[in-house]
Amino acid sequence: MTTAIMRLLGVLLCSIFATAEVMPMADFDLQPMAGKWYIVGFATNAQWFVNHRQNMKMGTAILTPTAGGDLDLSYANLNSDGSCWRMTHLAKKTDTPGRFTFRSQRWNNENDMRVVDARPDEFALVHTIKIKDGVSEVLNKIYGRSADLSPELLEKFRQFSLDTGISADNIAILPPNGECADA
Repeated sequence: MTTAIMRLLGVLLCSIFATAEVMPMADFDLQPMAGKWYIVGFATNAQWFVNHRQNMKMGTAILTPTAGGDLDLSYANLNSDGSCWRMTHLAKKTDTPGRFTFRSQRWNNENDMRVVDARPDEFALVHTIKIKDGVSEVLNKIYGRSADLSPELLEKFRQFSLDTGISADNIAILPPNGECADA
């Protein structure tokens, strides 16, 4: 039993260290990130995901750089009844290019978001550490300029998610979905 506990602690420590070392991409440039993106992949170690994964579908994100270097994030997802679920955040720039922080009023958590890789005309890989009530969770997303990304990019997302402590069962490539009228 003690060996099993030690192994579990080792796995937990490795996932914490892997997450702590994730840095934004070198030479990050905010301006080319502007515009519409499809949320193609979603991966998290959050417990709520286990119960909601099957119902999740592809949504859209509009990224709008502000004059001061912050980032307006506007998300939209078409619900099965035809209504739209929406959420917005103002992500504040930090001293590290490609790293932003924001507080989610909806989820009552602090977010440390890092753009870890991107080709702004094709994809963006985003790593977010969410903290609520002292508990840390990891959320990785892969955005695409189109709803279809290459198998190589999807594998890159899958491997990155595994490397940041997310189990394979908690990595989802989201099925296509209709779009909200003004997304």
